[in-house]
Amino acid sequence: MTKILYFIIIVTFMDTFVQLPIISPFAVELGAGEVMAGLIVGIYSFSNMFGNIIGGYGVDRLGRKRVLLFAMFFVFFLLLGYPLVTTDGQLLALRFVHGLFGGILIPASFAIVGDLTRRRNGEASMAYTGAAIGIAAIAGPAIGGIVAARSEIYYVFLFVAALFLIAFFLGWKFVPVTLPEEKKESSAREGFGALLKNKTLWQASGAAFALMVSNGTLAFALPFQVESFGFPSSLAGVFLSVFGITALVIFITPLNRVYRVYSPLLLAAGGLGIIGVALVVLSFTRSAVWTVVLMVMYGIGFAFLFPSMNEMIARSSEDSERGKAYGIFYAFFSLGVVAGSSGAGILEKWTGVPFLISGSFMIAVGVALVVSGKAPRRSF
Repeated sequence: MTKILYFIIIVTFMDTFVQLPIISPFAVELGAGEVMAGLIVGIYSFSNMFGNIIGGYGVDRLGRKRVLLFAMFFVFFLLLGYPLVTTDGQLLALRFVHGLFGGILIPASFAIVGDLTRRRNGEASMAYTGAAIGIAAIAGPAIGGIVAARSEIYYVFLFVAALFLIAFFLGWKFVPVTLPEEKKESSAREGFGALLKNKTLWQASGAAFALMVSNGTLAFALPFQVESFGFPSSLAGVFLSVFGITALVIFITPLNRVYRVYSPLLLAAGGLGIIGVALVVLSFTRSAVWTVVLMVMYGIGFAFLFPSMNEMIARSSEDSERGKAYGIFYAFFSLGVVAGSSGAGILEKWTGVPFLISGSFMIAVGVALVVSGKAPRRSF
């Protein structure tokens, strides 16, 4: 059953990553200009924030499994809608609704993982959840690009729709109900009030925002860095895959024992610091070899940070509020995506050193995590 849940998480994130190399060309093909194409790309993450909040409340009020299946059902049909759009305006509207329901999926799946992690003492490890996302991040863009290049862009959406249909039936049959009825009633009475006082939630959410700002900076500025080495900017994807593969190795090998030795807060702060240092040094490097080394370093930081943030949410929230906690947490993820992708361009224009400023911001957030609370030595 746990493996099926990880498969559902892969499919959920594949929905996002597989579209990265094709949405802009698809928008231009429909007649969109540069501004409209950028809006079509970004509106998915924007509506994702609202979906995260709505989904977070829904999974606590209505149940994890019910909301998960509901969202997967609608995303399946939304994906079938992409081959039918004929104008950039229609694509913009579809992307907004798609992002909304995609955002609902995230707190639903992670609330189930969080429930199982708490009850089975780490059997549903956040490290393996991170590995599932890593697989989607590495395979998704490659699959999207290859399928679009060898056939039509439409087939990418049909392929992902087929994955969602499979995931829906597997989820319906095998994913357990993890929220009892009395917990749903408790959630209806509580709302978001108690969570607003949860310091650990805000620590994890701040780290998530910083991480995605760094990702946005990397995605924007790295292609220019690669061009300065005399390579085509398209090779930036190869450099980015290095950090994903590095993180995946830590997630699925005995190296993941680090999560049982150190506290989530300490690992999150350390991950932020490692990523920050990598970005600062990247601002000064003029070597492709050193860039690969720094991407490995970034991957180590990401591997420390991502599971630790999710574990902080799972450990600091009760069953009746865990969905809302993940909803707030992933809303900060989506906000970081929007801020990172837009802010990197502004930093490049105003300062010319986006890596340096983003890296310094990461280090500052890491220091703030350490200062804001003590971290017990053992956790997962």
